[in-house]
Amino acid sequence: MNPPTGLSDAEVRDRRARGQVNRIPDDAGRSLARILVANTFTVFNGVVGGSFVLLLVIGSWQDALFGGFVIANTLIGVVQEFHAKRVLSRLAVLTSPKAHVRRGGHDVECAVSEVVQDDLLILRAGEQVTADAVVVEGDGIDVDESLLTGEAEPVAAGVGRELLSGSLVVAGSGLARVIRVGPDSYAARITREARRFSLVNSELRRSIDRVIRWISIALIPVAAVVLNGQVQAAGGWSAVLAPGAWRDAAISSIASVIAMVPAGLVFITSVALAVGAVRLSRSGVLVSELAAVEGLARVDVLCIDKTGTLTEGAMTLDRIDPIGASAPDARAALAWLAADPAANATSRAIGERYGAAERAGSTPVATVPFSSVHKWSAVEFSTGVSGGTWVLGGADVVLNDAPDSADVRARAADQAAAGSRTLVLAHSARPIPPARADGPRLPGGLRPVALLILGERMREDAARIVRYFDDEGVQICVLSGDDPRTVAAIARAAGLPADLDGVDARTLPADPSALVRAVTTHRVFGRVTPEQKKTMVLALQSAGHTVAMIGDGVNDTLALKCADLGIAMGSGSGAARGVARVILLDDGFAGLPGVVAEGRRVIGNVERLARLFLTKTVFAIALGLAFGAMLQPFPFLPRQLSVVDGLTIGLPSLVLAFLPNPTPYRRGFLRRTLRFCVPAGLIVAAATLAVVTLAGGLGLTRAQVQTAAVITLTLSGLWVLVILPRPLTRLTGAVVAGAYLGLVVVLSVPLARAFLLLELPPVGIVAAAIVISGAASLLLEVVQRTTGRPMFFRPRYRSGR
Repeated sequence: MNPPTGLSDAEVRDRRARGQVNRIPDDAGRSLARILVANTFTVFNGVVGGSFVLLLVIGSWQDALFGGFVIANTLIGVVQEFHAKRVLSRLAVLTSPKAHVRRGGHDVECAVSEVVQDDLLILRAGEQVTADAVVVEGDGIDVDESLLTGEAEPVAAGVGRELLSGSLVVAGSGLARVIRVGPDSYAARITREARRFSLVNSELRRSIDRVIRWISIALIPVAAVVLNGQVQAAGGWSAVLAPGAWRDAAISSIASVIAMVPAGLVFITSVALAVGAVRLSRSGVLVSELAAVEGLARVDVLCIDKTGTLTEGAMTLDRIDPIGASAPDARAALAWLAADPAANATSRAIGERYGAAERAGSTPVATVPFSSVHKWSAVEFSTGVSGGTWVLGGADVVLNDAPDSADVRARAADQAAAGSRTLVLAHSARPIPPARADGPRLPGGLRPVALLILGERMREDAARIVRYFDDEGVQICVLSGDDPRTVAAIARAAGLPADLDGVDARTLPADPSALVRAVTTHRVFGRVTPEQKKTMVLALQSAGHTVAMIGDGVNDTLALKCADLGIAMGSGSGAARGVARVILLDDGFAGLPGVVAEGRRVIGNVERLARLFLTKTVFAIALGLAFGAMLQPFPFLPRQLSVVDGLTIGLPSLVLAFLPNPTPYRRGFLRRTLRFCVPAGLIVAAATLAVVTLAGGLGLTRAQVQTAAVITLTLSGLWVLVILPRPLTRLTGAVVAGAYLGLVVVLSVPLARAFLLLELPPVGIVAAAIVISGAASLLLEVVQRTTGRPMFFRPRYRSGR
């Protein structure tokens, strides 16, 4: 039979013309132009940016200090999405730079993207399968599909077996005909779904975006009320439309509208997240998206793969159990069997105990290398204490025809059920028989000498981190492609419940509701396919859980993508790292508690900041509507409000954002924040309105009224700052004291008063402002004590079996 020659040049050109090439389309989200448009032309930017431009046009640049937040918020959104797009566009399941194919009887090298339908791929040990193909010719081909399927052991690939693109040839050689290329291939399907753009499921960002959207929508009718009020206060529309008369009304209206927008909240939240990401990077945790810092602090289910997470992915020889009273010396045989040039993980584990010292003085006359086809290896010695043939392999294969071996095979099966990998070492005085066409043959007269009990090497930090998450109320769910009995045993060794059983994922129901019940009542699953991992993560999410997924292989990619937070090992596949939001550079669990702590710090501090910013929004809206309804001038200039913001919010927020905060995550961030902000904002607004009304009734100048309003607003707003960082530390106490001192400086320095157009009112009005602000502070204490109780505690979910 003539060997396959592959496609001719004409056939290759024909397939290229028909588009049957192995190119994966780049469809990783929106273009840069669309990203810019989407983040620039928002309602928020329209209102705030329009106000900024209007102030510049009328020549009041001193009142346009808030414009920097528009630019900062837009840049944050653009940079974040564009960075994610670049990461996803580089994502690839196929990492091989070249493919080797046979065309016209010649072996040629070409780019992976130039492989065409029906090409003959040349399979070689150590190379990646670059397109979906079927083996048409082969000699002892073993393929590692662990990155794709989660199966830890290489599988034999005989003629007719389909190979998935992205798998790795670990032994043998041969030819495979390409059956799917480009977007139809397995690697492309995973890559396409993994490249789909999405943001981290962030409660902080979602809640802040919702508030900004509500405020943006409310600004239009509120701004109309405010504008009409300022126009009427200035003498009516006819008077305002006179040349130059509209300027003061416009500035007052803009001051009111801008005060309603928590412009710095998005900015300072992003800064807090960015600082958290920098802190984590110092401990070997890389965050690819800022919002991921808060993610793990909210998680209540942590899904992990066994290999590479609980275990290191390497085997270890736990013990050797002799069989029989007098067994020949097997050390030299084990040393030579472990020295197999094509040694797999099992042989390498044996080689860590038996090496060159045990091989000394013995030379084999024949060997049979291990293959996943026949599932055993052998070495033959002619003389010495180790003379004869030694065979190492699975008990059910090596002892299949051996008499009186049922007990040994049963012991091996029991060890496998306990999660260990078991091999039998057998000895025969006979030589290795000649091989036949279908492969090597076992010698007759084999007698079991020892059982080798191997286990996967546990990560040193696995048990500690499992215990940590259990204490934190986070349920750990193991999803693996290995035997469920083995997975359950490893999970128990890592600290999961001792009565825990593994579930074979092949038996899981297809019905969505039944699947949800299964994944919420069990914790360990084996024989899980990549698609099932994704489906199980979605099922947990549909049950109300916040799910994190840890993985390192291509088989984890879809689940990593769909999880609320994807976490990849640094040594994992490029596809896994590409879709993950957090990467553990040291490949261990040790960094996860730090991620939790950093996430808690960010969530707790941003909640404090949100209360500051949104309290300001509430009192600004209340004041705007009040003065608009009363047809009275708004008692602030934009520059004056900028200073008040700087004293009560801006500068303090830069400190509050970075304080330690170990408070556990509690659901209901937005509702809890609004419960405080709405009454607190109304109290501050009422105090300011009372002082302005009092000062206006005494016939004071507009500058004196504005100064009295600034004093009242700052003093009452600063009490919110006193409340939020409790218990006060030296640092937070210094921040509060500095803010009060800042007000004194602003009122005392003539240059500052001149820039802000402030004029000190009579002492009686100043005293009234202080007294009314004190009363407001007492009411704020009442609000804090009545609304500061936790509304939602993190629930502890069923651990299941």
